[in-house]
Amino acid sequence: MIVNTLRFSFKDGTSEADKEAVLAAMRRTASTEPVAFATVGRYFGDPAEGFTHVYCAGVPNLAALERYLHEPAHIEGDWLIIPHLQQLAAFRFSDDPDPDLDARILALHTHKVEMYPEWGRLLNAIPGAKGAFGDGTARRAS
Repeated sequence: MIVNTLRFSFKDGTSEADKEAVLAAMRRTASTEPVAFATVGRYFGDPAEGFTHVYCAGVPNLAALERYLHEPAHIEGDWLIIPHLQQLAAFRFSDDPDPDLDARILALHTHKVEMYPEWGRLLNAIPGAKGAFGDGTARRAS
């Protein structure tokens, strides 16, 4: 199982309707076929960190992760979601013993950025975006 967790907050001035639209888009992404389990909700960590919400999704394996990254609901949702995020921090973990798994995951993300360079630029524009690409950057996005 590969589990990706995103802690995030909304930009100041984001309306309640826009917040609900973002959370609904995340729930659509989380309900796609490759996802084994997921949740979207409020963050209960240290308020001083600035995060208000969390998205967590688990996929069974690398093949499922690749399908998940290219699901239409995921691609379409990101165009709505990303512009509303003020802060984003990601971490992932897995029970897969493959020592190269993280590099393989990073390669899938890098390939997505190559396919959708504007997506990478949007991610890079989020102040403090960290973790989603191993080094905190959307590779080849500029």
